[in-house]
Amino acid sequence: MGPIRKFKRRKKAEKKVDQNVLAADASLQQPQLEPLDWWDDFSNRITGPLSESKNSKTFESIFKMSRKTFNSICSLVREDMMARNSNFSDSSGRHLSLNDQVAIALRRLGSGESLSTVGESFGLNQSTVSQITWRFVEAMEERGLPHLCWPSTEAEMGEIKAKFEKIGGLPNCCGAIDTTHVVMTLPTMDPSNDVWIDREKNYSMILQVVVDPKMRFRDVIAGWPGSLSDALVLKSSGFFKLTEEGKRLNGKKLELAEGAELREYIVGDAAFPLLPWLLTPYQGKSLSDLQAVFNKRHSATRKVAQMALARLKERWRIIRGVMWMPDKNRLPRIVLVCCLLHNIVIDMEDEMLDEMPLSHQHDSDYRQQICESVDDTASLMREKLSLYLSGKLPP
Repeated sequence: MGPIRKFKRRKKAEKKVDQNVLAADASLQQPQLEPLDWWDDFSNRITGPLSESKNSKTFESIFKMSRKTFNSICSLVREDMMARNSNFSDSSGRHLSLNDQVAIALRRLGSGESLSTVGESFGLNQSTVSQITWRFVEAMEERGLPHLCWPSTEAEMGEIKAKFEKIGGLPNCCGAIDTTHVVMTLPTMDPSNDVWIDREKNYSMILQVVVDPKMRFRDVIAGWPGSLSDALVLKSSGFFKLTEEGKRLNGKKLELAEGAELREYIVGDAAFPLLPWLLTPYQGKSLSDLQAVFNKRHSATRKVAQMALARLKERWRIIRGVMWMPDKNRLPRIVLVCCLLHNIVIDMEDEMLDEMPLSHQHDSDYRQQICESVDDTASLMREKLSLYLSGKLPP
């Protein structure tokens, strides 16, 4: 009996060792996993306005994204956010996990609520909300940029052209450009702030975007003061420089008819100059039928950029309202991260996109700017395209 009992004891020990090894191996493969009931646990700790609102326990109702997208964002920023030691905790002294921190940052960016309001909702002080949000912004800047890039292959650009042509009937179109204003409150007594006063007498910062047919941002520039015209912001941008140097919109030309070719281009409204690679609508009240047809197709194509900016501001409300005394050096980085998050939601094919209303109003209090700059080559190109669209271009 002795050897048998000894044998059993050894088997138990081996079994215990095996389980420990398996547990250690699993922890190495899946570091810092959140518990399956993370949201249930976290939502129970929410206090203030969120806990009192209808459907406050529903993740999607608060963050306007699916758990799948949220988890993807957490994975994206995990390494950077967890690399630095932090002792973030809520009012009860409970340590804030990675998921907790990402949720807090997304709530701040998505709601546009003040630091104090967000803090009250999550049982945190303003300083903690600010630090967590900024750490998230820095991590997104580092890890999220692959979600915002110019098409890198001919096949990718070909797909974009085909979708734009399906939308508005414009062939060889590669993008739609538009700008919007991020309005701020700044001290009026400081003369150095006058450069931020725009045409509508608001303090504002300009965001310029180039958009593809899926409303994904392909090029972004933020940070120029509101006093600048859209045309001047464009000419000051890297996109303008790259295109003028032949490094963008330099792909296949489309033969409209013998001797008439159409290069790659983007479309923009009357605030932009008419350039060989940027087609704007015809101006004036007495337009020919040919010009009216072009403008109609042009407007349908350009509306994609308007809707993208409207959705950006609706989804990430920190840049929709009037920002109170923002850090003007940090604000462009916050705007960029909102654009990255906008693209990630699209890239994830998030079902919550279907729940968002489609609008093209993103600067409703701003009047249309008019740029008088016209390039002769671009004018001829637009005329030939208009003839082509009307079936009147000679073969």
